[in-house]
Amino acid sequence: MLVNDSLQEGVKDVFLTFLENIGRAVWVEIVTEDPQCTYYFGPFAGEPEAREATIGYIEDLKSEGAVGIDVRSIKRMRTPAVLTIFDE
Repeated sequence: MLVNDSLQEGVKDVFLTFLENIGRAVWVEIVTEDPQCTYYFGPFAGEPEAREATIGYIEDLKSEGAVGIDVRSIKRMRTPAVLTIFDE
């Protein structure tokens, strides 16, 4: 059973890398008012997986004291050059 799980993870990693390379991986964009930041979380193979993970990202941002959290988009895109953008 453990070998099968490991194989599945390996195949998933290869597929995700392929999606990243062709700019088709899914990324979550979350914006906060305080601090004024834009965060990119990912990559994911599909939107359902990204939506499910978003709950945890929001909880983490809240626990760090972020206010005005808005999930701006969940979309297929190239890997962002910067994963956290501080708006000043």
